[in-house]
Amino acid sequence: MTSHHSQRLATIALTGRVLGVLYRHDPQSQDAAPLYATLADPSWAEQWPLQSSELAEIAQRMAAGIEHAGEPLSEAYQRLFIGPYALPAAPWGSVYLDKENVLFGDSMLELRQWMRENGIAHQLGQNEPDDHIGILLMLAAWLAEQGHQQRVDELLAWHLLPWAGRFLELFSEKSAHPFYQGLSDLTRLTLASWREALLVPVASKKLYY
Repeated sequence: MTSHHSQRLATIALTGRVLGVLYRHDPQSQDAAPLYATLADPSWAEQWPLQSSELAEIAQRMAAGIEHAGEPLSEAYQRLFIGPYALPAAPWGSVYLDKENVLFGDSMLELRQWMRENGIAHQLGQNEPDDHIGILLMLAAWLAEQGHQQRVDELLAWHLLPWAGRFLELFSEKSAHPFYQGLSDLTRLTLASWREALLVPVASKKLYY
């Protein structure tokens, strides 16, 4: 593998793991709390592997959101990802890709089939969809850590990028919290950079949500 490909995989491994944790774990959880402590200092933007003129401002917004007095971060996470009310932007792919807007739709079953075919162990409970934005970001990171460039590209092109842009658009518009609006922009920039080097064309899929 060339140094360029190795560098790309290392970047996906780092950025995918960071973003995945932010979408997947409550800010007060053991898995996430140290990361939020780091993000409270906006200078992290200087070390982010994918540089952009927008990064410094995004980092400032996210840091301000961590201290947001109007709605504590943990409460915002509950509102955006857990419920009990309807989530402002569903974080599961099949809600966008299935015309019935259901969980465990055909696109999620296709993802599970792809995981089985590639020997990717199923770590989740059977009652939890695999196509959660946080799970897919962390799976991309894990595959990158293993050096599986082809599988990283297939996961992104077939199972994440076809719907992620629509999710991020809704998430940015409806999250109503500076940290999560910043996270949406950081994710958008990061996925755009990942996409530039894809060796597999992104699947064209109709969105229903």
